[in-house]
Amino acid sequence: MRMMQKWTGHPIPLGADYDGSGTNFALFSEVAEKVELCLIDESGAEERVALEEVDGFIWHAYLPEIGPGRRYGFRVHGPYDPARGHRCNPAKLLLDPYAKAVEGEGDGHPSLLGYRTDDPGRPDGGDNLAHALLSVVADPAFDWSGERRPRRPYHESVMYEAHVRGLTRRHPAVPEHLRGTYAGLAHPAVIEHLTGIGVTAIELMPVHQFLQDGHLLDRGLRNYWGYNTIGFFAPHNAYAAAGSRGGQVTEFKAMVKALHEADIEVILDVVYNHTAEGSELGPTLSFRGIDNSSYYRLVDGDPAHYFDTTGTGNSLRMRHPMVLQLIMDSLRYWVTEMHVDGFRFDLAATLGRQFDEVDRLSAFFDLVQQDPVISRVKLIAEPWDVGDGGYQVGRFPPLWSEWNGTYRDCVRDFWRGQDGTLPEFASRLTGSADLYAGDRRRPRAGVNFVTAHDGFTLRDLVSYNDKHNEANGEDNRDGESHNRSWNCGAEGETRDPEVLALRARQQRNFLTTLLLSQGVPMLSHGDELGRTQHGNNNAYCQDDELSWVDWDLGPQQRELLEFTRGLIALRRDHPVLRRRRFFQGRAANGEIGDITWLRPDGREMTEADWGRPDAHTIGVHLNGDAISERDAHGQPVRDDSFLILFNAYWEPVAFTLPPADYGERWRVLVDTAAATRDDDAVHGPGDTVKAQGRSTILLIRAGRERS
Repeated sequence: MRMMQKWTGHPIPLGADYDGSGTNFALFSEVAEKVELCLIDESGAEERVALEEVDGFIWHAYLPEIGPGRRYGFRVHGPYDPARGHRCNPAKLLLDPYAKAVEGEGDGHPSLLGYRTDDPGRPDGGDNLAHALLSVVADPAFDWSGERRPRRPYHESVMYEAHVRGLTRRHPAVPEHLRGTYAGLAHPAVIEHLTGIGVTAIELMPVHQFLQDGHLLDRGLRNYWGYNTIGFFAPHNAYAAAGSRGGQVTEFKAMVKALHEADIEVILDVVYNHTAEGSELGPTLSFRGIDNSSYYRLVDGDPAHYFDTTGTGNSLRMRHPMVLQLIMDSLRYWVTEMHVDGFRFDLAATLGRQFDEVDRLSAFFDLVQQDPVISRVKLIAEPWDVGDGGYQVGRFPPLWSEWNGTYRDCVRDFWRGQDGTLPEFASRLTGSADLYAGDRRRPRAGVNFVTAHDGFTLRDLVSYNDKHNEANGEDNRDGESHNRSWNCGAEGETRDPEVLALRARQQRNFLTTLLLSQGVPMLSHGDELGRTQHGNNNAYCQDDELSWVDWDLGPQQRELLEFTRGLIALRRDHPVLRRRRFFQGRAANGEIGDITWLRPDGREMTEADWGRPDAHTIGVHLNGDAISERDAHGQPVRDDSFLILFNAYWEPVAFTLPPADYGERWRVLVDTAAATRDDDAVHGPGDTVKAQGRSTILLIRAGRERS
């Protein structure tokens, strides 16, 4: 048998680095006593190559004969001593933490467990090769020529949270073999839909390689959402039409290039707070068997167990330099090599737990702030986790944006008629200055949303009072029980025309509020099409028609799509609807301020009006002459002025238009009581405009040309 050529190689970069002639392999493990690189041939046979060079706990070698497509893994020899936090087991083939491509998704086989089920204190000796995830050497070459990467300011952004598979799996214009893939997302028909409604950035749910959970597979289900990462550098292979031997890398890059050509940014939902290995009872797939106590937070005084602030069984050890390097290397890779434009960090509060408390001055946030690559892309936090003090909305560092969970909760409460919501609704509508202005942050700090992947769809939000998650196989115990939803008079599907009309109006109210609010709006995919999950608010395991977008649209769905398209176009065309800065309110010189809050009788709101718990109606004047914005050349920006009349009361309300100082002629642009508008009447000061129960009316000042 011919001996494999092996050269010394280098300790950096970590992972498998193909240079055009051969591949350098490097793996960090402080606890290892011996490391073997295992090369897997086409028959599945394994050839082991000892990594004898060690530099700063990095084991490395260069193999001149190995190139793209070759499968490999590692076997790490060292202590198996859970009481001390060590779980090495050379019987288990381990995934490279820096693998650029991965073959396999996991099948839950018992051989993947590193411990004996009858005695967890002893290692399991069964070999897992036939069931292990395999690392794949990837070819970094790609033709990026002609690419123009978008650089869109936050305040001009409209984000669209989407699932690669769910968005495209049922699209009739996408060829069958491309549906549910990166290539399917890059298909002209899908991109045309995104550009047609005015989306500027697509926020993809996890595309890092994730694991299929054994307990779900046993129930005939699959991990659909993907918040179960095992490979922080590898595009998830099941989303690739090109296969899993490295083709997924090229296909992902081609998708990004196609979206960039359409002037759409690509933002990734990333899960760096934990891994798919779960608790101490989970499988040994990678990090656990390589260096458990370095990668994971263990319980102080009891290192056999994991310190968990994520609800998944483990949390990464955010104060270890190699963990921080892993995350930063991963982020830079996705920006520099895969050309993505930003990240949404799942359970980002955990990333700030260098010790026990969430600390905005933690090492991770410091590294991001100083990094010349990562600090220049869009950074969005999901600003909470499940640990003590984990709810951190409004407390992330400057230049970060946040999913504004308080916006979601308040807007839902307002439109379902909760008492006492008006003052907070006004704050959320105007960019949540109470959360962000204290740190000199701007409205772009808040990513506003009413729905997201986690929870009801927009249609279900107005169709169900209660969750209906029976299909998940957990007796409807999973998912959030307090949804701030309202079914408009009937639970679930109905033929009652009054209920259906109210539901359609409520969907338009939510969309109108979202797209007229200051901050960054985010739509959940399919909400513009009236997508339903039939009351399932936790469809994480539903990789089927329940959660895939249905592109077979009826008249109501098409009306909602056109309504959404019109609102986004309005926002795009009018700077006063997407300001860089917070409103200042009343002008000091007695002139009309940049924003004025009005009672239904046309007079300004008073402190007593704001304090009424039963107040459900309000008018807002947005002064286009006092926008206080400047263009790229430093010139003042002027815009049209608008009146927005919100009526969350269940009966019609007649609004009296304000005095001539605010505008002499007004024309209705949007009335959520009707899917389309056919009234071109002009209204003047003192005229009344009737807002139907639970409706919104947007009027524009007529007869003025913007300077």
